Amino acid sequence: MNVGIIGSGGRESSICFSLKRSKKIKNIFAMPGNAGTALISKNLDINIDNFQEVKDAVKNNKIDLLIVGPEKPLVNGIVDFLNDTGVKIFGPNKAASQLEGSKIFTKKLCEKYKIPTAKFGIFQNSDETIKFIDKTNLPIVIKADGLAAGKGVYICENKDEARNAIDEIFRGKFGFAKNILVEEFLDGEEMSFFVLTDGVSIKCFETAQDHKRVNEGDKGKNTGGMGAYSPSRLINKDLEEKILYQIINPTLKGLKEMQIEYNGFLYAGLMIKNDEPYLIEYNVRMGDPECQTILPKLKTDLLEILLSCCDKKLSKINFEWYQKKSLSIVLCSNGYPDNYKKNSVIKNIKNIKIDENNLCFHAGTKLKDGKIISVGGRVLNFVSMAESFFEARKNAIQNIEILNWQDGFYRKDIGYKVINK
Repeated sequence: MNVGIIGSGGRESSICFSLKRSKKIKNIFAMPGNAGTALISKNLDINIDNFQEVKDAVKNNKIDLLIVGPEKPLVNGIVDFLNDTGVKIFGPNKAASQLEGSKIFTKKLCEKYKIPTAKFGIFQNSDETIKFIDKTNLPIVIKADGLAAGKGVYICENKDEARNAIDEIFRGKFGFAKNILVEEFLDGEEMSFFVLTDGVSIKCFETAQDHKRVNEGDKGKNTGGMGAYSPSRLINKDLEEKILYQIINPTLKGLKEMQIEYNGFLYAGLMIKNDEPYLIEYNVRMGDPECQTILPKLKTDLLEILLSCCDKKLSKINFEWYQKKSLSIVLCSNGYPDNYKKNSVIKNIKNIKIDENNLCFHAGTKLKDGKIISVGGRVLNFVSMAESFFEARKNAIQNIEILNWQDGFYRKDIGYKVINK
């Protein structure tokens, strides 16, 4: 079987790595991939925003299964565009992808189906938003409605921060903004909860907690993710049942009543407050860097899982996991998430320790003249599995220190809430 993966980040690298273990796969094609995927698959240099290019690549390379990694192609309808190819496509269609593509769509769904979430208001211009902020308790959360690569969420401690957020969103920092979303601030602890659904049945797919803020102690600007650990320290049977029955099930039921079928990963970003879950947002794909943290723990053949989802046979497959702690640290380019240097050569990568428990997934990298160079803000993901989170973090940091890349930085405190040493 030939498999294609759309995307070029750490998530897609970890999917490539997991699929490489399957004996049923003949070739893996990464579109466009990165320097890491080039080592274990064939990179296809195509523009994934051009769906016709993707369709041609699928046809020319006789791809049987196409996995869509990032959110943008899903939200823009790549699954619908490729429906006539006869190829199995893993990922939700355009209608279902509104869960991530429009925060307001999701909020209205929550309102209709009584899904626990923060109280909110929707506004169409700066003036009415500012008037609302002026009579609201702080802190408050301000969100761009559409896709923003994890950076369109502002937690505002004062009115100056709120006005700046409103101004940036309506000035088009994240694309044209017709609406803005203002939410109450929920004081609790975040958790990433993943399920797989084939439109018929639902299965939980591990948990993780990620660190979005750029600085240690979860301070500073929001990023796409600075690191994660799995499993979440918050998860237990009671909480899992609450999440499924209060959040996941009513969401999928609501979509069905709108004649929308969901197929693929569904990632619920949650706030846990007094053991009660509240939905912060949905993502319609695996998280990054949660995917890199979770997939190395998976014993079951990932290909079998994805195919069972495409064929509506998910109920017939069981997931098996290694019972280890997993932790990932993201090595970023200096300056991220703002302006950062590109085209920096990454040396010493052959010196780092790689084995079944210690891995390095490429993200913002590219091969140029035989050298690995940085091309993105989040560059490499160092993952370690061990008996304890302390040991896993120590191993990941050890590899980062061996690499000794002077143009990068990372958070040394990933998992600090579960590591007391």
